[in-house]
Amino acid sequence: MSGGEVAGILVAVFWAILVSFLAVALARLAQTLRATTKLVADVTEQAVPLLADASAAVRSAQTQIDRVDAIASDVQEVTSNASALSSTVASTFGGPLVKVAAFGYGVRRAMGRKSTGASAADAPAKPSRRTVIVGRTVPSARRNKQATRNNRNKRD
Repeated sequence: MSGGEVAGILVAVFWAILVSFLAVALARLAQTLRATTKLVADVTEQAVPLLADASAAVRSAQTQIDRVDAIASDVQEVTSNASALSSTVASTFGGPLVKVAAFGYGVRRAMGRKSTGASAADAPAKPSRRTVIVGRTVPSARRNKQATRNNRNKRD
């Protein structure tokens, strides 16, 4: 055997080893691609029902939002109607009621002066009686209420 033949045999052996490694790598790559294809198919099978459920949930939420929007617009309309009614009642009855109340007050005051027989200008001014309680001045009207309250508490 000559040197060229030995070199040819060595090249053929290395070539066979290289082709073997490439064949193993291609086989593993094909196996990985099959697994990936199966995984994508499984994900697609599971994703389609999930997307359908999500779409149904979004439609249901939109229906509920439409209902709430209708309720809110009805409430706004009722509020504006109540406001208009309130202002109408206030303008219609407010002025006359104030006048009737003022007239009633004037009549009571006039009747009170007639029953006592003296006018307010003739009556002597009452001195303002105040009592000091724990460093505070309390008007006599409040003092009488406090005394009544204290008497009730003592009885209980």
